[in-house]
Amino acid sequence: MRYDLVIFDNDGVLVDSESLSNTILAGYLTELGHPTSYEESIRDYMGSAMHRIQELVLERTGRRLPEDFDEVFHGRVFEAFERELLPVAGVTEVLEKLDADGVPYCVGSSGSHERISVGHRKTGLDRWFPAGRVFSAQDVGRGKPAPDLFLHAAREMGVAPERCAVVEDSPLGVQAAVAAGMDVYGFTAMTSAEKLTEAGSTVLFGQMAELPELLR
Repeated sequence: MRYDLVIFDNDGVLVDSESLSNTILAGYLTELGHPTSYEESIRDYMGSAMHRIQELVLERTGRRLPEDFDEVFHGRVFEAFERELLPVAGVTEVLEKLDADGVPYCVGSSGSHERISVGHRKTGLDRWFPAGRVFSAQDVGRGKPAPDLFLHAAREMGVAPERCAVVEDSPLGVQAAVAAGMDVYGFTAMTSAEKLTEAGSTVLFGQMAELPELLR
């Protein structure tokens, strides 16, 4: 393969969590007096770190979310993960192929370390991603669409940004990867090809099984 590192987003790319978490987020925001549909949650918040959700709500409404917002939201999400979360179809085969080819990989996620850990444990992906391969927006000052997280992951893995490929499913993540100077592969399972292209992705795919050949 032509890359020295593949950086995977987590939610929607490794674990099939976007439908679950955005359903819960839309419901919780509505409960708090900020009416939000599932479609609006996907559009506005998919790929966001928690601080960005809070900032957007404050900017739009002039009202802060409760101090325990993150805690309550994650509690509900983790309960849903324990019941329903699955890995994205075909992703373990992709990881096996990367291992066979000797290509390092890691996670660069807007989610917290706890969220990543809970999801990986439930889906069995923890065997592929030990602590040294997991990077969260918690590790940097700014989350996506800033490039900080991906640059941090590359630095920690000892790889130059231009030698990295990023696998993303959100416009925010695509923007972050482009800003980091990395090639980005847009996964269209949850987001339209048009939106990912507008964000800067030049390579799109709809099934994980397609990815290994695209990375060559």
